[in-house]
Amino acid sequence: MEVSFKEEIGSLRLGQGDTFHGEGILAITKALLQSGVAYVGGYQGAPVSHLLDVMVQAKPLMDELGVHVEACANEASAAAMLGASLHYPLRGAVTWKSIVGTNVAADALSNLASPGVMGGTLIVVGEDYGEGASVIQERTHAYALKSTLCLLDPRPDLPKMVDMVEHGFALSEASNMPAILELRIRACHVRGSFAAKDNQAPAVSTRALMEDPAGFDYMRLAHPPVTFRHEKLKTQERIPAACRYIAEHGLNEHMPGRHTDVGLVVQGGLYNALMRSLQQLGLANVWGESDIPILVLNVTYPLVPDEIADFCVDKQAVMVIEEGQPEYIEQDMATLLRRRGLNTPLHGKDWLPSAGEYSVEVLSKGLASFAQLYLPTCVSPSAQAWLAGNQTRRAQVAEVLETPLPARPPGFCVGCPERPVFAALKLAQQDIGPVHIAADIGCHALATFEPFSSGHSILGYGMSLASRAGVSPMMQRRSLAIMGDGGFWHNGLLTGVQSALFNNDDAVLLIFKNGYTSATGTQDIHSTPSNVAKALASDKQHSLAHTNQTIETTLRGMGVQWMRSVHTYEVDRMRRTLKEALTHDFTGLKVIIAEGECQLERQRRIKPWIAQLLRSGKRVVRVKYGVDEDVCNGDHACIRLSGCPTLTLKDNPDPLKTDPVATVIDGCVGCGLCGANAHAATLCPSFYRAEVVQNPKPWERVWAALRARLVRAMQPA
Repeated sequence: MEVSFKEEIGSLRLGQGDTFHGEGILAITKALLQSGVAYVGGYQGAPVSHLLDVMVQAKPLMDELGVHVEACANEASAAAMLGASLHYPLRGAVTWKSIVGTNVAADALSNLASPGVMGGTLIVVGEDYGEGASVIQERTHAYALKSTLCLLDPRPDLPKMVDMVEHGFALSEASNMPAILELRIRACHVRGSFAAKDNQAPAVSTRALMEDPAGFDYMRLAHPPVTFRHEKLKTQERIPAACRYIAEHGLNEHMPGRHTDVGLVVQGGLYNALMRSLQQLGLANVWGESDIPILVLNVTYPLVPDEIADFCVDKQAVMVIEEGQPEYIEQDMATLLRRRGLNTPLHGKDWLPSAGEYSVEVLSKGLASFAQLYLPTCVSPSAQAWLAGNQTRRAQVAEVLETPLPARPPGFCVGCPERPVFAALKLAQQDIGPVHIAADIGCHALATFEPFSSGHSILGYGMSLASRAGVSPMMQRRSLAIMGDGGFWHNGLLTGVQSALFNNDDAVLLIFKNGYTSATGTQDIHSTPSNVAKALASDKQHSLAHTNQTIETTLRGMGVQWMRSVHTYEVDRMRRTLKEALTHDFTGLKVIIAEGECQLERQRRIKPWIAQLLRSGKRVVRVKYGVDEDVCNGDHACIRLSGCPTLTLKDNPDPLKTDPVATVIDGCVGCGLCGANAHAATLCPSFYRAEVVQNPKPWERVWAALRARLVRAMQPA
């Protein structure tokens, strides 16, 4: 039972005269259809997963329009799809997560940007930057600069975002440059409305096929010697054409202000935070009217020289508000102004942090410094008191708390099938000693947090096995690489497995086979069980282990000779298998397949089935685990070995004991890990397994009543 996007798909069908209401990323999805996109691809990842997920489920609508949608194996294959627009007037869009996705796609992007495109191409990138990000802190801007790609950063307002999608395609066609549309987390999730338009069926599509391929044109290849001509075209034709389109269509916005002798230049995506900051400082009203003129760069590359010069001329100073480093826009502006002989002072990173997310408070500090120098009478006393009060409040909170609040990093879901494997790994290392562990991107990366603290490196999605190649020969003990099935298909098969086999590396690879790309939203992958298997497993409330053998057959076909499959919840068997792999006489790649379905998907399958059984009055058995308070000795080794959120502490009911006892709280999904850990680690026998029967049979009611009477009779008075 997959996540349903029925409501979102309904929004995609809105037409002329309708009003769209919803989130920013869904508005972008609708805008693609309104722009006549012919094909869409991508690799899911926050904060843009919604785009591809919705389009994949909206297959009937896509078929009606003739739009081809493809969930790609990785970002490189998504970027390569855009090759359809090299020769043909096809509008194409692809999407992926932030700089990490762009890094993977870099080869294809460079080879796409060199010859340029005929049909408009738009790359929707979730610019996952800032404190709430889940990836390395870099910016997509560098790729736009090095490969000469248009970079759009729309103001987080749904009508403007939709408008920039349509202009993005047109800008790409006018300049022959691929265009990147970067969306921060807040832009993806901002809510609003816009006047919808009819979806546009592309002229060439899956419903209107081309008869013949384009004629051969060597200039359309990214191949010497024509690549030298491409480089000249970028500067002589494409960038000037892009600048003309940006200026003629007013893609960048000029917000007037009464203090015309100063100005602010801001990335479009930061506009909302900037306005709130100005309001806090008393330099803007509640209707979003600023006292300081603002140039909103909805297109951050290329900059339009005349536009920058006209905004900065005759001003005392201009402040550039650009998140992240290096300060590409500030440097670009300084160069443009100096070449025109304009000496307008530029400020930016001198008053704003060089790195990190620009929250309202961060912006306010920098803007206050700017205003105090150039508008000394305009910052209200209340704003100055608010800024000073922030520091005071922090000091007061620190004084009350005495010690900082503990960190609350993310963790595995309750019942996650990956948690028991790391418990088994801790137990295995107690026997054989510490092991170098190459971690990877995915849910299993959460094992780097306590209580497992497992993983020495994360070098990229599916790169764990490759990353231990330089370490293994230097270690007395074998190293372990950990990879998910999503990472295996994304990159690990070629960069890790193929390389290890080719070099006959004595390595150990642990693959989590949970059936989905779980960390990005439980999307299906090549090794996802079939719909028939899902239905059968739901009817029997079983797991989906061993219903898809694609990973195993692929590994055997590549020549892996040592391979074991273990169900993840079998902690003791997993411990023994890990020890065997790390100490076995066999020299070569050893692979352990850890089988266990993603618990989120399992609950999505069985909950509707159980609810249906209960409605029809049928018998349902639910497993529940607990801790016998009289047996628990208060050692809490079970918690240190598990880390499950539902296994926690409560006050000891025995007045003669001070140590709290372990307890299993509501939310337990009955995975059995606590008991398996207790057995594997020979912990205290305080865990019990109970079966809660709903709609029991008549004989079960009688038997339960008899047992209850017997228990009461045996209890002391």
